[in-house]
Amino acid sequence: MNFRDDEFEEACRELENPEISEYEFFVESAGVQIYRKYRENSGLYEYKVFGTLDGVGPEVCSQVYTDLEYRKQWDGYVNKLEWFTEGDKQGIYWRVNFPFPMSSRDYVFIRETREFDIDGQHIWVTLGRSAPFESKPPKSGVIRVDDFLQSMVIAANGDSGTKAFMHYYDDPKGMIPTWLINWAAKTGIPGFIKTMSVACNGYPAYLEKTKAKEATGKETS
Repeated sequence: MNFRDDEFEEACRELENPEISEYEFFVESAGVQIYRKYRENSGLYEYKVFGTLDGVGPEVCSQVYTDLEYRKQWDGYVNKLEWFTEGDKQGIYWRVNFPFPMSSRDYVFIRETREFDIDGQHIWVTLGRSAPFESKPPKSGVIRVDDFLQSMVIAANGDSGTKAFMHYYDDPKGMIPTWLINWAAKTGIPGFIKTMSVACNGYPAYLEKTKAKEATGKETS
């Protein structure tokens, strides 16, 4: 279930040379450009997103994106989010609170982050996609999303900020109107980038608080 080297290489190229020939321009909001491609098998769209996080460095941005414990602090849709191990494999379980009247969804997926130095530019690449794990069967009352991918590629934008590329597809299943999915893409993706930017600015304080709490625990143990 591991990711191939060429998958990371392809993601790196997208940051500077977007491959959007099969995509249509969807919307631009708050400096975020979104392109989409229709998938006939599901009747849904997959998205490619290009944007910047001003005043946020790429290293911190990568740490915030991959820190599951911190994600619970800043992402209000998270119900449960954790790493788990099954044999020699490692995965992530993620349960999301969907707004009423929709049922909650959960995801079981693999994720890997690598760093590259290309043409004098340091790049962080995180790839994720749904994967089967016997130890995480579907739960009653929660819709299992088993067709999901999300990649994030980030690097410095040369102006104390971060440029980012995201490739995203999610089949949420269930009876969700197409207009609602389109609305969620238009507002949710730029909203996520904005919320993540705020979270990046708060990350140093979070780390200091976590270290202080750990130090206190060691002193009393």
